[in-house]
Amino acid sequence: MSTDLTFITNESGQTLRNRFEDLLRGHTRFFDCLVAYFYVSGFFRIYRSLERTEKVRILIGLSTDRTTFNLLQQAGQGELDLASHAEAKEQLPSAILRELEKADDTAELEEGVRKFIEWVRSGKMEVRVYPSEKIHAKIYVMTFVDGHIDAGRVITGSSNFSQAGLQDNLEFNVELKNRSDYEFALNKFNELWQHAVDVTETYVDTIEKKSPFAQFTPYELYLKLLYEYFRGELNRPEELEDVYLPTGFMKLKYQEEAALSAKRVLDEYGGVFLSDVVGLGKTYMSAMLARELSGRSLVIAPPGLLHKANPGSWPNVFSDFHAPQTDFESIGKLDDLLKRDISKYANVFIDESHRFRTETNQTYEKLAQICRGKRVILVSATPLNNYPRDILSQVKLFQPGKNSAIPNARNLEAFFGTLEKRLKGLDRQTDRDEYFAIVRANAKETREKVLKYLMIRRTRAEIEKYYGADMQTQGLKFPEVADPEALFYLFGPVENEVFNETVKAIGKITYARYKPLLYYTGEWPEAEKQGQVNLARFMKILLVKRLESSFHAFRLTLDRFIQSHKRVVAEFKKGHVYISKKHIGKIFDYLDAGDEEAIECLIEDEKADRLMADKFTPEFLQLIENDLALLHQIRDHWKKIKRDPKWTEFHKSLTSRADLQKDKLIIFSESKETVEYLVEKIREQVEAKVISFSGNSDEKTRETIIANFDARAFHPKDDYRILVSTDILAEGVNLHRAATVINYDIPWNPTRMMQRVGRINRIDTSFDR
Repeated sequence: MSTDLTFITNESGQTLRNRFEDLLRGHTRFFDCLVAYFYVSGFFRIYRSLERTEKVRILIGLSTDRTTFNLLQQAGQGELDLASHAEAKEQLPSAILRELEKADDTAELEEGVRKFIEWVRSGKMEVRVYPSEKIHAKIYVMTFVDGHIDAGRVITGSSNFSQAGLQDNLEFNVELKNRSDYEFALNKFNELWQHAVDVTETYVDTIEKKSPFAQFTPYELYLKLLYEYFRGELNRPEELEDVYLPTGFMKLKYQEEAALSAKRVLDEYGGVFLSDVVGLGKTYMSAMLARELSGRSLVIAPPGLLHKANPGSWPNVFSDFHAPQTDFESIGKLDDLLKRDISKYANVFIDESHRFRTETNQTYEKLAQICRGKRVILVSATPLNNYPRDILSQVKLFQPGKNSAIPNARNLEAFFGTLEKRLKGLDRQTDRDEYFAIVRANAKETREKVLKYLMIRRTRAEIEKYYGADMQTQGLKFPEVADPEALFYLFGPVENEVFNETVKAIGKITYARYKPLLYYTGEWPEAEKQGQVNLARFMKILLVKRLESSFHAFRLTLDRFIQSHKRVVAEFKKGHVYISKKHIGKIFDYLDAGDEEAIECLIEDEKADRLMADKFTPEFLQLIENDLALLHQIRDHWKKIKRDPKWTEFHKSLTSRADLQKDKLIIFSESKETVEYLVEKIREQVEAKVISFSGNSDEKTRETIIANFDARAFHPKDDYRILVSTDILAEGVNLHRAATVINYDIPWNPTRMMQRVGRINRIDTSFDR
């Protein structure tokens, strides 16, 4: 194909629209057109290129007949020649309306029409009609800005000023570059322009009062808003195309509509959040959605949600729903997954996606590689944990950070960066009111500008309100959730004194043992130094959390801190300091997942790189020894405490309250030591039918728990009434043969509370309350 730009045929790479954009943008001062007819719906195709142009003149040659011209003249000038004034005003607007009503209803067209009116009002654009039937030419004259190497250009040929002429039709136009051609065309245009009739207002009046772009009443605008907002819902299929329900499974409209809505979002944005509140059946919705999608699917989930013994596991649910072509992989085995052919997957379902709210950890990087170029379904009732960036990290698994398809947040990095800056410098304690006011405002803006396009989320109240009739038909009713009840225990004078002294001492500890790189005199990456600062902060929080959890857990944690500090001091005096390059990345992964048990195990692991002690400042050893002295001081104080008032009060409730003596109970704690302590105490003083679960429990124990506490267990048993667990069972396992959750300690992340209660607050529970 010829690359000669002199001739413009609208073939690939040679459209008149492309050539106008090249010549107009930044070069053209005046743009004059002589055409058979002016199409407003064609103008919007190039108006952006005319933004910097001073003046646009459109001269319509109207080669149809004399009557048409007179109609235009009468409408513009109020003169009566060949037809009545009323007939002229009726016929010209009708022609304009026919054009606009046939045009595609797009935001770009509407913006072009608005721009046309704006330019007419400002005097930048004029439209006139020439009173002669002999002009058939299409000529476009561009006068360049002062100082340009050329005075201007002329394009003439077959193309009208319409979408068809600009790009769709096969046309034949020629670009004239000689100054003499430009001057001749401009002079001739000016001559014709002087004798033409202004019909600009006819166009504007018709558009503003009668066209689809007319001014609407507030009520009409509201109806339009509702239509546009729900257009995707109104135009989508009313039912799933390939629905299949397992025997005995309820056909719930709210679940089917979630799958339909999710598919629409996936088609438009390549990813979706399935984020209904806990217990509404997101795994079921995912299976319905998987049946609607083309291509092979991959489910990535915590290992506990992949076991066949768990009725609600992903493999079981997808099998029950006959979801085709699906593979399942544990979150902890992404390395194995990357060694295989991941290009075969078209869809990736990520359960508990809130675990991937931080881009800087190693697991996220692997997951991002797996998701690239695929549809991504993020399944989480709590996608936002602490900061707006939690959402950003997950969205970036399917949308680019700086050029997204989200209408109100094209640059996601900038959008979420702005939200974070609002909180910079504020302390959530000392600036509490301002801090949380900004948090609420940020959340609202995130919902309105990002999540409304990407997230499917309904609360129980919303399901009951909008799907109540369907639920009633199915015989389904959500259980009533009682308000949380606080159980208070009192310190005696000794416990009170020791507690206060402990809090003071904890505040004085520097935690230098966990951030040695800050005292290293050699070169080291700043990112790893900051990582150790974060780790030291976490260890301080951990010590306080264990104090809140139980006296037993705090004593054991205190002992571990002391032994750990002793080892560091001893090694330093031998001339060595150990830095774990290998495990620091894992620690941050565990930090993001809230897996405190795994973090403590890694910290105690001595596998590390050895550095020479003389490469550290003397202050490092001094700070560790000071911290060690404070830890010994705390332990000495705790020797005074001979009782456990928290357990005493809890024991009293367990043995005296009727509602805690009959039905099954779930007790959660953040600490493995607290779990072990409670099981021993309950077994000794309350009841023998108690079982525990924590990070080091085996799969046989998990299966036993499912059999005893999951209402949908394949082989139900009744060997245990009380389950005591760490938060490892707060996700993905149904425990709804129990109706009561007891929080022996309060997690610092409020989403954990939602997840804990979600274990029993399931849609198919047999309890009314």
